[in-house]
Amino acid sequence: MRRARPGAGPRGTTERALTSVEAGADFDDAALRSVTGHGATAGTGTRTGPGAADRTPDRPVSKLWHITLSVSGREAPLAEVRRALEQLAHDHPFLLTSRYATDHAEIRYWEEARDLHDAAAVALRLWGEHRRSAKLPPWEIVGLEVIDRETYHQRIAEGYGPPPAAPVGVHPY
Repeated sequence: MRRARPGAGPRGTTERALTSVEAGADFDDAALRSVTGHGATAGTGTRTGPGAADRTPDRPVSKLWHITLSVSGREAPLAEVRRALEQLAHDHPFLLTSRYATDHAEIRYWEEARDLHDAAAVALRLWGEHRRSAKLPPWEIVGLEVIDRETYHQRIAEGYGPPPAAPVGVHPY
């Protein structure tokens, strides 16, 4: 699945498009199961509940994962960092917010994937795959947090998680 706004053409001919796991017909059912605790028989791969007849047994269920990606490196002009992160947000429209300084940045967004491993793999490719197209600084990934939606909301409710991703956009620290 190509991650770009409708009508946006690929940037650069040698860049690979960022890919992700597409939502299946069972995505909405997964949210219902996580809230109610109903809909799947543990360990059997047999699923029950709305839409069960339309699904293939043992097919993984897609979930939403909250990603926080931290990058840092040599100092770069603040205006260039901002412009690059704005371009990244344009190229990857699922970004919630970015915070930046001359030598580091934090990017937060939601990713849809079957499991934590898939979500982390996509997140770890994000910076490198958009480095040339968005003219991102040559920084390295220095931190990655991947948490499921339930954990994110639990942390917010208890007051100790990352602050809600508002305001949306690109902001200096």
